[in-house]
Amino acid sequence: MKRLLGGVIAAALVAAALATTTTTAAVAAQATAAQSTAAPATTAPVLSPTPYQGWNTYYGLGGDFTEDSIKSVADSLVSRGLAKAGYDIVWLDGGWQADQSRSAAGDLVPNPAKFPNGLKPLVDYIHGKGLKAGIYTDAGPYIPGKCGLGSGGYYQRDADQFAAWGFDAVKVDYLCGIAADLDPKTVFTEFAQALRNNASGRPMIFNLCNPVTSPDWGNYPESQQSINSWTYAPGIAQSWRTYTDVGFQGDIKFKDVLRNYDANARHPEVVKPGAFSDPDYLAPELGMSDEEFRSQLTLWAVAAAPLVIGSDVRKLSATTVSMLTDPDVLAINQDKAAVQAVRVGAAGTTETWVKRLADGSRAVVLLNRGDSARTLTTTAKAVGLSGARFTLKNAWTNKVTESAGTISAAVPAHGTALFRVSPAVGIPGASHVTAGIPQVTKVGTDVQPEGAAPVVAGGDELTVQVAVRNDGLLPVLKPAVTLAGGTGWTVKSLSTAPMFIASGKQATFGFTVKLPADAAPGTASLTAATSYEAVGYGVQRLTTSLSPVVVAPLPPDGTVTLSHHQWITATSGWMSPAIDESVGGGNPIKLTGTTYPTGIGVASPSLVRYYLGKACTRLSGTVGIDDVVGNVGPDGGTATFQVVGDGKVLFDSGVVDRFSPKPFDVDLTNVRVLDLVVGDAGDGGYNDRADWAAPTATC
Repeated sequence: MKRLLGGVIAAALVAAALATTTTTAAVAAQATAAQSTAAPATTAPVLSPTPYQGWNTYYGLGGDFTEDSIKSVADSLVSRGLAKAGYDIVWLDGGWQADQSRSAAGDLVPNPAKFPNGLKPLVDYIHGKGLKAGIYTDAGPYIPGKCGLGSGGYYQRDADQFAAWGFDAVKVDYLCGIAADLDPKTVFTEFAQALRNNASGRPMIFNLCNPVTSPDWGNYPESQQSINSWTYAPGIAQSWRTYTDVGFQGDIKFKDVLRNYDANARHPEVVKPGAFSDPDYLAPELGMSDEEFRSQLTLWAVAAAPLVIGSDVRKLSATTVSMLTDPDVLAINQDKAAVQAVRVGAAGTTETWVKRLADGSRAVVLLNRGDSARTLTTTAKAVGLSGARFTLKNAWTNKVTESAGTISAAVPAHGTALFRVSPAVGIPGASHVTAGIPQVTKVGTDVQPEGAAPVVAGGDELTVQVAVRNDGLLPVLKPAVTLAGGTGWTVKSLSTAPMFIASGKQATFGFTVKLPADAAPGTASLTAATSYEAVGYGVQRLTTSLSPVVVAPLPPDGTVTLSHHQWITATSGWMSPAIDESVGGGNPIKLTGTTYPTGIGVASPSLVRYYLGKACTRLSGTVGIDDVVGNVGPDGGTATFQVVGDGKVLFDSGVVDRFSPKPFDVDLTNVRVLDLVVGDAGDGGYNDRADWAAPTATC
């Protein structure tokens, strides 16, 4: 019943968030009314009216940090401009405590080897840099082997100690809490009260961090999971985690960023100034590409999420620092209305998200979850604006254009476009033109489905199209497109350029691209350079690139153990695909007692792609769940397996558990690109260790 009520409230407030007549105060009042059905009577103080920002040790340094390294990070936050941009909390996660974490008197003890001077001088140093300090504990009692430390039974004593040391923020975990089978609402409420009543009267941000989710952590009732925190946390904390960790130390995957964002988006109605949903930390340069991290920062910005950097800021590239400090993106995150973005339209590979801003404008995200670049489109009406003219400011490029109502962008794979959209006034601005991404429509005579990442080989001839659309009020004149490919690629134009593109219309430019026979395997780009004249604004130029085109290695020849052939790409739900071992390494592939000397071990979800070039006729082998799952426990360990040729499913295993491996024998005649796909069978991937045992291709 509670979940149904929350859904009804959420739907009502989504509509309110988009209504141009809804004031900031009204939405805040509605959010307060929504949460009052679940939150306790006590109300957390508004310590950070907009999402707080900072840095945390967990993902970048793990537990290996010292007084000197923390000081060094504080120095870097200041010297690299991150502190000036708002990242001003230096947060110690687990690992600061001594091996015997509590003294005989009952006080928490810092590790003397790491912090020989204690924590107070370190906090003073951080404050001396104009920064704030954060610390970590757990809501449960300390249970060796389950967590590093715990405050259970000592809430007020620990809150007083944190305040006496001078800390400004406290992250309270739930590892020992779940191990002790506690009720999170009860213990977190008690801890919040202790923090508010600390003996020093010191305001301290409370980050409620329950990361427990099912089935990721096993089978737990909803009341103990992070997905339930929204029902009570907004009344007691400044932020609350909404799902499990976004990844592992040093290993953050984009798919898990999307998973956490989606979970975080479930209850926008309870977010308000001073109380924010927390999808976990920002993770640049810990496994994601620059484009993927830009997407994470974009999504966290419109979610009104706390922006806490999890990477070692001393090692971040200048490009990453520039992204983290982008003023237009941060302004959207720090907007005083503190409204969380909602999705407009259906969920899918491509989506639109919108955040209403305090001045009545909208932050609009065009999200491409897919593996190939796409041109994405929405409208001003769909995001809650009315009128005939709209100003679009691209938050990442700073380019300002004008639209008659259409909002579009060429969005890379795993990418986002972020616009600030408002009604236009004054003289007409430069027309909003979207220079399309080069689309490979054919490889030879084989038609390529839209949205598919192209795989090509030496000697192939490609048919490519580039669409240029004009969303402005005025026509654009003399449009022209040139196309460039990889080294030695020959490009020929198939189109005659029109004299102009009228408002609301598009022109398509066609090309053929020939690869040399000796094209080296790897990646290359197709890049379109578009130019046009905007009335009153002169010549404008745009450049768009297709996500890297894969130039495939040679196809298999003869009877081949596929796990020994070079793949194009390979992914695993956690860790990396293992060759001739189960995922994680160290164990041979073994299914119900039978050991296989060859194969591929992965965790779900997974995709392993090979180029066959129509050279093979058969693939055989066995799929199953590796026996090593028994070392973890009886839960989980189910998956689905598919063999897919050029987008067509050739074999589907159905649900496979640890007791039922299945053989497969598939006809590969005329297949260019082969995908081996593993799904989680609906259990979230818990304890999935999936094997492609003895995969043998006849070519």
